[in-house]
Amino acid sequence: MKYTITTPLYYVNDKPHLGSSYTTIACDAIARFQRLKGNTVLFLTGVDEHGQKIERTAASKKLQPQLHCDEITRKYKYLWDKLNISYDRFVRTTSKEHTSLVHQFYSKVLKSDDIYMGRQSGWYCVGCEEYKDVDKNDKAPICSIHKKELEWRDEENLFFKLSKYQDQIEKLIQIDGFISPKSRKNEIINFVSKGLRDFSISRVNLRWGIDVPGNEDHTFYVWFDALLGYLSGSLSYQDSPELTNNSLTNWPANLHVIGKDILRFHAVYWPAMLLSAGMKPPISVFGHGFLTREGQKMGKSLGNVLDPIQLLEYGGIDAMRWYLLRDIEFGDDGDFQMRRFVDIVNSDLSNTIGNLLNRTITMSKKWFNNSIPIDNSSVVESPLKDLSELKINEYMESFMKNNFKNSANSIIDLANSANHYLNEQAPWKLIKDVSNKDIVARDIYSVLESCRIIAILLNPFVPNLSIRILNQLNIDSTLITFEKSLNWGLLNPSNGLNNPTPVMNKLEFNEDLFYE
Repeated sequence: MKYTITTPLYYVNDKPHLGSSYTTIACDAIARFQRLKGNTVLFLTGVDEHGQKIERTAASKKLQPQLHCDEITRKYKYLWDKLNISYDRFVRTTSKEHTSLVHQFYSKVLKSDDIYMGRQSGWYCVGCEEYKDVDKNDKAPICSIHKKELEWRDEENLFFKLSKYQDQIEKLIQIDGFISPKSRKNEIINFVSKGLRDFSISRVNLRWGIDVPGNEDHTFYVWFDALLGYLSGSLSYQDSPELTNNSLTNWPANLHVIGKDILRFHAVYWPAMLLSAGMKPPISVFGHGFLTREGQKMGKSLGNVLDPIQLLEYGGIDAMRWYLLRDIEFGDDGDFQMRRFVDIVNSDLSNTIGNLLNRTITMSKKWFNNSIPIDNSSVVESPLKDLSELKINEYMESFMKNNFKNSANSIIDLANSANHYLNEQAPWKLIKDVSNKDIVARDIYSVLESCRIIAILLNPFVPNLSIRILNQLNIDSTLITFEKSLNWGLLNPSNGLNNPTPVMNKLEFNEDLFYE
């Protein structure tokens, strides 16, 4: 089966932050999960590079807009590489391929008679790149998001007939699973119920954007341009971008993952645009929450911004990925707490999983000729077998609902049970009597088999750690899939075991780290 997942196209007014890292890690986990299920995955990420905000930011740095975009884009790609993000395509809205696609899409919408010239006046937020519903008589309104004064605009724009698609959008947003989580769905239903209004898709006197064919003073509104990045990134042949239903690979998108603040654009405007062009809307849209730090909103004025690069340098990729997916309920707002970060990583990855693997391999190598013990009875007799099957099912059900926290809990439950089983059986005592060697073989085999399954379940969360565990068990990580690798009893006793080394180093707590 084909599966397409997208991150937002991140706005390049500034370098990537912890929030964008969180979104991208979550999408990467889903993409890896789908690949392990055997699906053909197209994982898109990228950057949104046009608009007045970019133009002004570049000017403040005395740079041409393209140079500013190039600089910030490099930072995104660098961070995604550091986070081991397995994206298939990186979209840039300044690329010639994207520009060509925008023009082709516009032509399709024109043929549907969904574009007209109109006039728009009102209070505008450059940071949000949108008009705000405030009293036109208010002389100095403030954007509730950016805390900056709005600007009065009165200009001629091209408009898209969003109102024409009222009935179709009402039906679409009611489809079970189209908008998640449910709280976000209710927000959109409420918004649409008030009646959809046509929205402007062009701006005048703004050069940093894609030109509108036949309207030389207009460039496309940044949202009309950016949303089309999901299509330009999905073209089967990137070097000859011809927009047809057959030229797209893995479309429609199975899942758009975005912040809750841009849900309306993705769940209402975007599907209507696609319907106008004769194309299929996405299958689902997931609006996640925001991150705070130690209970406070992160901001430069507060000096509490958490730089993801610094966090990576301190804790490492596995710690960062595990904490964000393990501790924060995906879909809700989350709070990053440094003490909790250190405690969870040390408890889960270093102590519970790392120590379990290390001590069991050590015993197996010592008592069974540097290898995995032979024990055919473990397939049917080990109590860990039934538990592993239960936890695998829990893990799968939760992950399919994007409930990473519950999936992670299932992994830790299995690891805790394996530790408890090992402590109860106490093979270091049993081995003193040679007649107990078969029992010890069963116990060691069972725990090592649990470690193997744990490593596979960890792969979407912390692929690097997963590979390190499998390497110590002498297993080729490139061959694993959920279908072939999660059955009990697949450890090969003829395999030698590699020397046990800590798969996760402990972190030291430092509350003064990473304040900007």
